[in-house]
Amino acid sequence: MKNTILKPLLFIALVLSVFGSSKIYSQDRKVAKATKDFDKMEYVNAQKIYLAVAEKGYGSEELFTKLAESYYFNAQYDAAVKWYARLFELAPSPEKTISKLRYSQALKATGENKQAENYYESYREDVGETANLKPAIDYANLIEQNSGRYQIQTVAGLYGDDKISFGHTKKDDALVFSSTENQKPTFLNRKSGWDGLSYLSLYMVNLDSTNQTTGKAQKLKGNLNSVYHESSAVYTKDLNTMYFTRSNNTAKKSKDDTKLKIYRTQKKGNKWTVPEELNFNSDHYSSAHPALSPDEKTLYFSSDRPGGFGESDLYRVSINKDGTLGTPENLGAKINTSGKETFPFIDADNGLYFSSDGHFGLGGLDVFYIKIEENKQYGNLLNVGAPINSYADDFAFGIEKDKGFISSNRSKDIGAFVYDNIYTFVETQPITDVYKAIIEGVVTDKQTNKPLNNASIVIKDSENNQYAIVETDENGYYKVEINRYEIYTIIASKENYDRDDKQSKASVATQKIDFELLQNEIALVPGVDLAKVLNIPIIYFDFDKSNIRKDAQVDLEKVLIVLQEHENLRINIRSHTDSRGNSNYNQSLSQRRAVSTMNYLVSKGIDSRRLTFEGLGESELVNNCGDNEQCSEVEHQENRRSEFIVID
Repeated sequence: MKNTILKPLLFIALVLSVFGSSKIYSQDRKVAKATKDFDKMEYVNAQKIYLAVAEKGYGSEELFTKLAESYYFNAQYDAAVKWYARLFELAPSPEKTISKLRYSQALKATGENKQAENYYESYREDVGETANLKPAIDYANLIEQNSGRYQIQTVAGLYGDDKISFGHTKKDDALVFSSTENQKPTFLNRKSGWDGLSYLSLYMVNLDSTNQTTGKAQKLKGNLNSVYHESSAVYTKDLNTMYFTRSNNTAKKSKDDTKLKIYRTQKKGNKWTVPEELNFNSDHYSSAHPALSPDEKTLYFSSDRPGGFGESDLYRVSINKDGTLGTPENLGAKINTSGKETFPFIDADNGLYFSSDGHFGLGGLDVFYIKIEENKQYGNLLNVGAPINSYADDFAFGIEKDKGFISSNRSKDIGAFVYDNIYTFVETQPITDVYKAIIEGVVTDKQTNKPLNNASIVIKDSENNQYAIVETDENGYYKVEINRYEIYTIIASKENYDRDDKQSKASVATQKIDFELLQNEIALVPGVDLAKVLNIPIIYFDFDKSNIRKDAQVDLEKVLIVLQEHENLRINIRSHTDSRGNSNYNQSLSQRRAVSTMNYLVSKGIDSRRLTFEGLGESELVNNCGDNEQCSEVEHQENRRSEFIVID
């Protein structure tokens, strides 16, 4: 289903926040104040802050990326294009490569197709072409993986080289099938202009436990056989209603008498009523080969009616409680092709089998399988493989538990063709979904690393259609089945958190895609660190200096706007260093930097009484990278940080 454009939200901020602890304010005090002041709580929305900073003329790669993404994830593509343009003007090769893909999609949505294509191609080059293109599918190999699952043999008592026989319907211990059995020439047994054989009629023959005949086939009695063709009979479970195919013997024009129609008859006592023509039939096109869903509420059939995808398509129509029928519905492009799709069959587990010459197969008509999911969705389309399928036409497949029938015009001499005959088979193992793959992952709060339950995971295919939607469990875990050969966009979201999206890779059986979501709106209660709310890892200073660098002003402007919008807010400025160097020197340096940070805010009009400061040096490391420890630069960077803790 095409995904609808989301209603624009006020904004979704793309930054992190956390209810952090401090050695000044206890967790109990924060909870108590939050509860007390719930009705008059003030919130900081980082998105608004970002926008205000940008409108004041400040800019950075991080700032423009967050702004562009906030609009992009809310389908406000015009605004997204504006900020992505600013981003790429500032940083032609941004740190987040996926920004090129998102920019290309936003451009496409606003009609800038040529520029969209350029950024898409650039993204492909950055990630490596093979990572972003669907691989060529080796269909022959996929068919081979599902081959060899059947033991097949002819129904010897029905086999013949001078007649056509096909069908799969079991009625108790008998097979109901269609055949041009040799018959004495009579008015009711004229020759068909199609093949020179007798017209098809409906027959029944008793079977043993191996599906071999135990007697001679008998033509069905009553009103079920006519002057022309009858075939493809199917019964309701109580055996009191039958649907079948019949030639159009009511045509007003001779050119229409080759069309096929579906009829229905009901058993009254020991007799079948006069068959009634279903209301969706027409003299101008064919409807044939009915099949019932397990609950008998839906009738499937094949038709070449106008508006289809090819020579003949599969359709379904609802059967109402009173026996009336709904409007036929085409099963869609995943099943129907420009070729022929015909002879549907629905098994007890709602699996659809049908024959097609439009999907990749072994030759002629091949039998395919697809699971009918809830809400009229489908699983992956699978060729059932050899020996059910062959170089010839293979059709009229039906199975009950592990036994069934298939009809084919194959010959013992490979490449030669004979008239259609019925084969019986035993399925030795179930079909394998050779397209099935798994995407799984965990969604966590980026600051706390705690799992986020009930986060929404939306999976979109390459056409931006929604493929699946799931929610994370109590451990933040999600899992979804996908098509191995497709590329998907996975979007993670949760209320009051940023959205994020990532792309899957094709041809991977199982891939793990985790998300760390940033909280975007938070109450200004004591202990909250504005640096984490506003994505400020550190206020940068030149080496061994305490003067504010120009690039640090962008982040300080975020804090400034929060203080300007919340006139009673007081904060404590805390500066930290890593453990390298003399500890006393680090203490002094962090103190000077905290003072410089405060002075910057005061110079912008903030009352100094609203600000306190602490230089903590290396006294509060967040990891084990103390003196004489071997740590990476990334680990040391975690300790070099600035904090802006809400006092009240």
